[in-house]
Amino acid sequence: MGMNAASSSGGGGRRSRRKPVMAEINVTPMVDVMLVLLIIFMVSAPLLTVGVPLDLPQTQAKSLETNDQKPIQMSVDIKGKVFINDTEIALNELIPKLKAITDARGGLEERIYLRADKKADYGTVAKVMGQLSGAGFKKLALVTEADQGS
Repeated sequence: MGMNAASSSGGGGRRSRRKPVMAEINVTPMVDVMLVLLIIFMVSAPLLTVGVPLDLPQTQAKSLETNDQKPIQMSVDIKGKVFINDTEIALNELIPKLKAITDARGGLEERIYLRADKKADYGTVAKVMGQLSGAGFKKLALVTEADQGS
């Protein structure tokens, strides 16, 4: 029964103070989004540079160890056209151009990756391999896709 009126009215006269408006921009979510986009672009960029579109045969062979230098890639498409990296080249100009490229890089010991469409003419692929072998290139690797199984 004995309630003190003075103690109950002491808290009612206080005004509540509001926090002042914050004028700063929180950049943390923006930085998070930018880092995610950076990672996505770093992963997808190598996938966008395919070169000559080919339908490679599938094998169960193990992959080769590569060095840091970009390899020389030769391609034979379904129409029998021959490419060095992404540049189309005539079959009779193949060895002089390839020797000019390899002399600047590593000589005849430079590894050459040969990519051929699985429906390409076998005779054209054999001609390219024969010219490379006849010119003294010893490190020739045939590029295939990993076998997906049935």
